Amino acid sequence: MRNSLRCLPAVLLASASLLSACGPQQSTEKKAVAAATDKSAELADTATQGARPRLVATFPDSLNTPDGLALAPDGRVFLSIPNMADNKYPARIVELTGTGYKPFINNLPLEPTTKKATPMDLAIGPDGNLYYAENQYENSKDFKSRLMRVRMTNGKPGAIETVVDNFALANGVVWKGNTLYVTDSQWDLPDNDKGSAILYFTLDQLNHGPIHLKPKTKDPHVLAMFTTTVNETGVDNGADGIDYDSQGRIYTGSFGDGNFYRVSLKPDGSYDKQELVPVAAPKIPCIDGFVIDRATDKAYITSARLNSIDVVDLKTNAHTILARNGDTNGAGGRLDQPAEVLLKGKELLISNYDNPNKHFVNTKSDAPHTESAIDLK
Repeated sequence: MRNSLRCLPAVLLASASLLSACGPQQSTEKKAVAAATDKSAELADTATQGARPRLVATFPDSLNTPDGLALAPDGRVFLSIPNMADNKYPARIVELTGTGYKPFINNLPLEPTTKKATPMDLAIGPDGNLYYAENQYENSKDFKSRLMRVRMTNGKPGAIETVVDNFALANGVVWKGNTLYVTDSQWDLPDNDKGSAILYFTLDQLNHGPIHLKPKTKDPHVLAMFTTTVNETGVDNGADGIDYDSQGRIYTGSFGDGNFYRVSLKPDGSYDKQELVPVAAPKIPCIDGFVIDRATDKAYITSARLNSIDVVDLKTNAHTILARNGDTNGAGGRLDQPAEVLLKGKELLISNYDNPNKHFVNTKSDAPHTESAIDLK
């Protein structure tokens, strides 16, 4: 989720091959999008609250779970699409445009054993390169998730390499200075099978990688750990989204139980303490992605289970609903299980992941697959 601006042998991909076949492929996708839009009437929604999101982009079935967002220094926005709802299609990273989207990276390197690429959250590093968390957990429970780096040259993608491996469920990423923080939503210890964690890596460490994590331990790169309380959804995923406030304190939210955590750091960047943020009622039952506006210290949170964007004022813990929809299909820009958000000026971009768990307001993955936005005041 993001608002600002190891080593296994590198998998080298030439920029030409990364962007190959853009013309015919994009033409085919435009036809598929048009067909999906024609068939997807905007459903009546009696659960609408707050602002009405507007439609930014519609994707074909081959791009079925829009997720992580990153804002480049030049204002471009990159979007990961891991295709978790239907992974017969290869995962991709696209660039959002004023009229929809265009290809950015079509051929992501596959994890050698799962034969899948599953990019989730994205972030531009202080080195100008694009980093993404790769979540292999649905493909393998054997710690196959990775942190990947896309070498950028003049704004174009080049070689893609693994910089950290042996995550269980790599998920959210955010850079704070020269340190990258990554959530692992399933970092379990032998005595805690409901665990999750924030891990952290300096740019210098990543440049001297690859880093091989030590699963089921408090690896030296673990900053903080959490335990998920499993509810009726049966989901035990923990720390998911991640960002920091104007004071440099790190926040994460639990996907499984909706707890919102604050981790304070010492002046040298090491761990100081962690606490549960006393968010005002009603409780947010599931926190996926979020972004913090450091000018106001307001957190814009995707309450994925409730099909909602909620706002928490980190100064007062006040909690309001920015926008909420019922079980829509996402047509017209309505929320359809929002997963990630990004602030671009006063525009809040929203990825509609549309791949529900049981007891979610959203009941099925269906066309159209969309990106939405809300214009903030």
